[in-house]
Amino acid sequence: MSTRTALVTGGTGGLGPATISAFLAAGWRVVAPVRPGTADRLPAGATAVDADLTVEADVRAAARAAADDPQAPLRAVVNLVGGYAGAGLIADTPVDDFEAMLTANLRPTYLTTAAALPYLIEGGGGSVVCVSSRAAVAPFPGAAGYVTAKAAVLAFAAAVDVEYRKRNVRCNTVLPSVIDTRANRAAMPDADHERWVSPAEIAEVVLFLASDASAPTSGAQIPVYGQA
Repeated sequence: MSTRTALVTGGTGGLGPATISAFLAAGWRVVAPVRPGTADRLPAGATAVDADLTVEADVRAAARAAADDPQAPLRAVVNLVGGYAGAGLIADTPVDDFEAMLTANLRPTYLTTAAALPYLIEGGGGSVVCVSSRAAVAPFPGAAGYVTAKAAVLAFAAAVDVEYRKRNVRCNTVLPSVIDTRANRAAMPDADHERWVSPAEIAEVVLFLASDASAPTSGAQIPVYGQA
């Protein structure tokens, strides 16, 4: 029987299924907000909640669902949801495309964390894990919106840490390089895929940061680059 709950966003994305599976295997109850009609893409055992993670009311409802089992209180929030789009150099990038990256990567992380924090505090504390990117600290040309959004995730996680650490809520961030997903292989067929980091490897780091094993750790920015 599960004794703790994790709220995991981005559960149907490239990193989500591996992360949810890792938490389920470790005995967690997992609640995953998903777009309507996509719950069948989650690993068996996860609890799906229909939600648009850019809509505050939907996110708050998902957080309530994650906190509604008194036998398995909410102990972790895992912000996986995000997206990438290259749009050319800065002077050639429409502001709408730039802001779309903030909406995809920062807004759900902010809304989900903000909605869940009162439940984490009420339950005695917990862990927030955010996903940034190596690009946030080592930018590459042609993706200013993505780079900025992922750097903003780092700044937001640092703000969560400084505001809530003394209330027993920790916040850490993982920074993947290129993740070895089907979509990335299709986009970069000639790359050396053996050098990329697998979703399962990242999932174990996320699980560690959510668990009591990392209790002294907050405010960390963990590189998960593989050999890339």
